[in-house]
Amino acid sequence: MANYNIFIFVFLISGLLSFIITRLVIFIAKRWQIIDQPQGGRKIHERATPLLGGLAIYIAFAITAWILWQNNLLFDIRVDQQIVFWFFVAGLLLVINGILDDKYKLPAKFSIWGPVLASLVVILAGLKISYITHPSGGVLYLDSFFVGNAWFWLAGALTFIWLMAMTYTTKLLDGIDGLASSIGLIAALVIFAVSLSWDVSGSTTSLLILGFAGALLGFLIWNWHPAKIFLGEGGSTLIGFTLGVLAIISGSKIATALLVMGLPILDIIWVILRRMRQKKAIWRGDSGHLHFRLLRAGFSQQQIVFFLGFISLLFGLVSIMFTTRAKIGALAILLAIMFLLTYWLNFKTKQNENT
Repeated sequence: MANYNIFIFVFLISGLLSFIITRLVIFIAKRWQIIDQPQGGRKIHERATPLLGGLAIYIAFAITAWILWQNNLLFDIRVDQQIVFWFFVAGLLLVINGILDDKYKLPAKFSIWGPVLASLVVILAGLKISYITHPSGGVLYLDSFFVGNAWFWLAGALTFIWLMAMTYTTKLLDGIDGLASSIGLIAALVIFAVSLSWDVSGSTTSLLILGFAGALLGFLIWNWHPAKIFLGEGGSTLIGFTLGVLAIISGSKIATALLVMGLPILDIIWVILRRMRQKKAIWRGDSGHLHFRLLRAGFSQQQIVFFLGFISLLFGLVSIMFTTRAKIGALAILLAIMFLLTYWLNFKTKQNENT
């Protein structure tokens, strides 16, 4: 099978599986009464909506990987099979944690253990950020600066922080219909495109990320506004965690993931700083995120998804077409965009309050 045929097959089969399984999960969520009720506050939906979207995405993604494995198409010499196995175990932990949280509304001090354990599982399996691309060209191997156990602990700490940051970026991004799944789909496709310049074509990482993209697309059809199902805790954390893991094993594409997810990441940093300044708990949710402020400024949910998706895609294309030096410049531009958006939204909010 030609490589492009493999890509088409993986994307379509994963998308089809996800579309079908999501419909079944909607039925299961209703049967188990795992439903998100519209109760005001940060909840902007108008009708009771099933959760458990992460379960559908995970099952479709896992089945696609299993089909590839059965046909000897999944593994290549660049990726440790043990890491891939434990990656799916970690994903299952996130889904189970999400089901429990969606059903029983776990406090943050309990639900955080799902992402923590998932991150530790893949790190102990051998996943680590071992090098980054140097801005002036070439690769900077981080272990060359440390010896012995110091490097082991530093690599583990860097990887843990990266995975937790990505996991909670998509978790907090999941505030309006289709937003987190759309941004996740764009990020997955960009990482897939960039991975081809590092991997042999049709490698483990390119096929895995494309399979995940297909699973997100199949789910997004049901998750688009007005959503018939939500991601839930398991889905919102699974997207960021998967992108974080695959960004590492596809050739340490950290800068790529940062660019695509840059605006949501900067928004989270802004929200955390604001909560600290106001002496509020940083883990307590509110409606201060960028997508909520855009809603208050008069944008529709679909317009917000298209706008933020366009920004992510635009900077994702920069990561595909330009060098690391240009990517650093693009990150600076993203920071400027965030400041301008914040200023404009503050002005717009005050204007609306005075009318």
